[in-house]
Amino acid sequence: MSDSKKQSEALLYHQYPSPGKIQVVPTKKHATQRDLSLAYSPGVAEPCLAIEKNPDDVYKYTAKGNLVAVISNGTAVLGLGDIGAMAGKPVMEGKGLLFKIFADIDVFDIEVDTHDIEKFIETVKNISVTFGGINLEDIKAPEAFEIERRLKEELDIPVMHDDQHGTAIISAAALKNAVEIAGKDLAKVKIVVSGAGAAAISCSRLYLAIGAKRENLVMCDSKGVIRKSAPNLNAQKAEFATDRDLHTLEEAMIDADVFIGLSKGGLVTPKMLMTMAKTPIVFAMANPDPEIEYNLAVATRKDIIMATGRSDYPNQVNNVLGFPYIFRGALDVRATKINEEMKIAAVHALANLAKETVPEHLNILYGETNIKFGKEYIIPKPFDHRLITEVPPAVAKAAMESGVARTPITDWEGYKEALAERLGTGSKLMRMLMSRAKDNPKTIIMAEADHLDVLKAAQIIHDDGIGTPILLGDKKIINELMKEINFTADLQILDPKCDEEEERRNRYAKVYWEKRQRNGITYFSAQKLMRERNYFAAMMLNEGEGDSLITGYSRAYPAVVKPMIELIGKEKGVKRIAATNIMLTKRGPIFFSDTAININPTAEELADIAYMTSVSMKMFGFEPNLAMLSFSNFGSSPSPLADKVAQAVEIMHKRHPEMNVDGEIQADFALNPKLMKEKFPFSRLTDKKVNGLIFPSLESANIGYKLMKEFDQIVSIGPIILGLQKPVHILQLGAGVDEIVNMACVAIVHAQEKMNNQ
Repeated sequence: MSDSKKQSEALLYHQYPSPGKIQVVPTKKHATQRDLSLAYSPGVAEPCLAIEKNPDDVYKYTAKGNLVAVISNGTAVLGLGDIGAMAGKPVMEGKGLLFKIFADIDVFDIEVDTHDIEKFIETVKNISVTFGGINLEDIKAPEAFEIERRLKEELDIPVMHDDQHGTAIISAAALKNAVEIAGKDLAKVKIVVSGAGAAAISCSRLYLAIGAKRENLVMCDSKGVIRKSAPNLNAQKAEFATDRDLHTLEEAMIDADVFIGLSKGGLVTPKMLMTMAKTPIVFAMANPDPEIEYNLAVATRKDIIMATGRSDYPNQVNNVLGFPYIFRGALDVRATKINEEMKIAAVHALANLAKETVPEHLNILYGETNIKFGKEYIIPKPFDHRLITEVPPAVAKAAMESGVARTPITDWEGYKEALAERLGTGSKLMRMLMSRAKDNPKTIIMAEADHLDVLKAAQIIHDDGIGTPILLGDKKIINELMKEINFTADLQILDPKCDEEEERRNRYAKVYWEKRQRNGITYFSAQKLMRERNYFAAMMLNEGEGDSLITGYSRAYPAVVKPMIELIGKEKGVKRIAATNIMLTKRGPIFFSDTAININPTAEELADIAYMTSVSMKMFGFEPNLAMLSFSNFGSSPSPLADKVAQAVEIMHKRHPEMNVDGEIQADFALNPKLMKEKFPFSRLTDKKVNGLIFPSLESANIGYKLMKEFDQIVSIGPIILGLQKPVHILQLGAGVDEIVNMACVAIVHAQEKMNNQ
């Protein structure tokens, strides 16, 4: 993607559909006059008076306990420098978004327009009563050290400057594991730190706290090795100054065991790497360009253990592994501060998690066969759902043991369950799918690329590295639209109707005719059909000239499904294909089946639909817990309609006794674990979180998912076709750009799965 295109896309993203990235959402009912009288006057007076009597009640009656302030003065924004408080606001909003999606913490971003340390501290202190914690962000050194020190001393809520401690905590966990893998002793390794800013100082301090020795650490700034003899050293640099006879980074690297890069790209050469000790550990964390490029480093030293700050290489040192979960643990025990014990606890929790057996869904999501502890996996992956159940409890325990927790936790299993529930937002699934698609991108045939929205989606798919689009449609229109949206990629563009594709059409027609000649298809009619893009696209996929296919943007669903069934065919053992929609709800992704194909399935067909849904769920990394829906609960309303569902359940129990599937059951009981356990303790779904709903008819499934989409603004991915031999997925008529991109991710992940199983 060109720089101008990236700039334009970033600006549009932040502007539409509404400016910014975060908003305030009510958590209480507010529809009636009674609701409003409780929310505000006169009812609001009661919690005010209660808090006046007992200030701790503020945590009981307000959002303070789950509210963090992300505060900056804009003096060190990303790599942009001192661009001012207002210009830094998009970054602060972005940090708020990460807090919410990874740890369910609410955020107000606060931009303080001053360079004066005292004024900044005074402002933060004056507003601190609003918040349960304060995340300082993008404040330049050395002022950042003093601001954090003072606020930690003078406030009774957690304060952390993430630029310092976030990188320190994640890299310390990675260093701990890397040293172990290298067979070395942290107390003896020689460490070179390139950079002397807030992050470098904090990293170095934390490395010493977990076992490294000061005499073995050398720090370099832009002038070279920081020496005790250097004039005008600030207190932080003086802390790490050396009197060893070293002057340059190149000299410091000789026989070093560890290089920590927190400076700028290109500083380290292959020659420097070659002078390092056996099994060197290199964390080149400058962004976007590391101190030495990953591929160059691993080509130079086969024995290297390498980490960067980038997501496209193994071992990403990503602050999102730390700050959401550290604040989560601190808030949940109402800690008065984030101390060294809590940071070290986070280090050990992260390091230990990387050694645990990786759940299969992570292998699937990252396109790996066996992610395991070793040189290319020294820290957890950012999308590892176990982070929220491992890091916050470790931080909370450390807060309790070090005496800074005000509300200790006693039921740790219950706490972990509550933490897991916080990750219910389904948008995480799309981030995971997109990440997996990018890991091993495939070609995707887009059968209606002469429509603007389809082409815009193709542009995103190409530019983001999700896959390689093959564009089908009127070539002239496609080229004109590409110019209009500045889409300059050199992609395959095919027009099934043009003379250029005659040879391909005839070849496809011959294959199709030979397959269908006993079904009334003549060679002439086959040739005619191949001028239609959906038949052409299906044959293209069938012949291995594309890896996956999406279509259906401009045509009715039945008309698009027909050629796919005729040409692609069903998987072995599948009698009827079906469709499922993934609904991204607040309680997590829920699969709805069958939303598009079978109008009134029999009990046998319902059982097949349930099984195909479970296979699809496993492909996306979910353990299926399926409820077979009805208006009846386990025989409560005798009716042929309810009996059909009960028979389907009986078939499933006989064929797949290992599966968590049950019914017939009403939707509210299926989705309410408390009701389920209370009324139907015998059910296989008791104490299970239902994540798949099998509807008794197309009518109920289709109405249900579309109502949810419109009333609750829930994102729907699908319909996803179940049971075809090839990765074909059909869009809803008039799907939006984001929906098309989402379906493309599904199709590409499906293609990856098909190829892995060949």
